[in-house]
Amino acid sequence: MKPDIHPNYIPVVFQDLSSDFAFLTKSTMSSKETIKWEDGSEYPLIKVDISSHSHPFYTGKQKTLDVGGRVDKFRRRYAGSVKE
Repeated sequence: MKPDIHPNYIPVVFQDLSSDFAFLTKSTMSSKETIKWEDGSEYPLIKVDISSHSHPFYTGKQKTLDVGGRVDKFRRRYAGSVKE
């Protein structure tokens, strides 16, 4: 690799704000905020709204929203031709 053209790849802590879950990994992102990690060292802190710890796809707690009665409308329209 050529020197001085790549961003710094450093350890950072990502914190999920919705579930108070945090994990240490390496990233090119940086932050002025820091956090003291379990090993006693301070790392830059990146706050995220959602992660694999809180995302419905990974937690298995998906919700199906029936906006405007679309499912009922579909069932009424195709009542004779749809088998459940």
